[in-house]
Amino acid sequence: MEALEIDPIRFNNPYFFGDELTNLQDAINLGRLSGNGKYTKKCHEFFQSKYGFGKCLLTTSCTDALEMIALLLRIEVGDEVIMPSYTFVSTANAFVLRGAKIKFVDSRPDHPNMNESDIRGLISNRTKAIVVVHYGGVACDMDSIMSISAEFGIPVVEDAAQAIDSYYQGKPLGSIGHLSAFSFHETKNVVSGEGGMLVINDDQYSERAEILWEKGTDRSAFFRGEIDKYGWVDIGSSFLPSDLIAAFLWGQLQNLELIQSRRRYVWDYYYYALLPLEKQGAIKLPKLLDGSYNNAHLFYILCRDEDERSSLINHLKEHSIGAVFHYLSLHSSDYYAPKHDGRELPNCDLYSVTLLRLPLHLHLKDTDLQKVVDVIQRFYSS
Repeated sequence: MEALEIDPIRFNNPYFFGDELTNLQDAINLGRLSGNGKYTKKCHEFFQSKYGFGKCLLTTSCTDALEMIALLLRIEVGDEVIMPSYTFVSTANAFVLRGAKIKFVDSRPDHPNMNESDIRGLISNRTKAIVVVHYGGVACDMDSIMSISAEFGIPVVEDAAQAIDSYYQGKPLGSIGHLSAFSFHETKNVVSGEGGMLVINDDQYSERAEILWEKGTDRSAFFRGEIDKYGWVDIGSSFLPSDLIAAFLWGQLQNLELIQSRRRYVWDYYYYALLPLEKQGAIKLPKLLDGSYNNAHLFYILCRDEDERSSLINHLKEHSIGAVFHYLSLHSSDYYAPKHDGRELPNCDLYSVTLLRLPLHLHLKDTDLQKVVDVIQRFYSS
């Protein structure tokens, strides 16, 4: 007798509603496939209206949005940028590409977010930006960070790649810092395959951001009738995405409330079902920091050590469940370790070897969620 094939529970599985295809067909029928068309404008208006963001510019990725930010801040060789070590490489690469030295901050003891109390000691007369990363959509302590920013006159960049529809003290993440970057990669809450967005909350950057976005030209001003011709006026690149990508994204945004409702359901299911294991001291569950409203971007558990995590990953894999670890600390990476200033950052190093992410997407049924919980419980009871 052949063994029954078990449907795997994938770690990530993008969900589509049908509106995406409808919008794509409409964009094709309109004959405007390049950037900044009907659907690009609809997305910009949505974000500005719903979240009170400043000027919004869709980009081909969050990485591109961060690279635009580095250009807007005129980062040069010898400048310093403060950011967490526990983050994706794009956060650092955008500034390293301009010649900046990165001053990495350790994570908090209670959360992978950067420890805001360490920022002040890293500021020098070369510091050009403080970059915060809202890990898992959980807000950093923005009151403290913006206070430091105001004291020293240093702009704050929000890497909000994981933080769409997250809040801090009632304020949407991405609306607090001077500049912000979002991601719509297929692993995010709202997706367009690839894709991102730059948010400009400080008007002094708005005009130049448009120029960078339009390959270094004043093309946007020309199409608004503000000038009689456009030309090359600054550096720039091809940062704006096709309107097809925006059309797909708009289909997701039309269903944002449904997406968020289901993701929060999955997050809560895991949390309360696994809470007994935390009370037993077997694992640690995610913490929501004061003033933070979670967007259910990801759900993680903390294992005791790397060996236990590896064993649990294999145990879940044997039951056709995808679970994965996350970042390796950037300060100890092969590329940046020789450039790091030698400070030990023990908290982010600990998250690098103990944090394990569980499946979280809209295809998951209650039976899938219970299976994930049951398999984890059996692992710790054996």
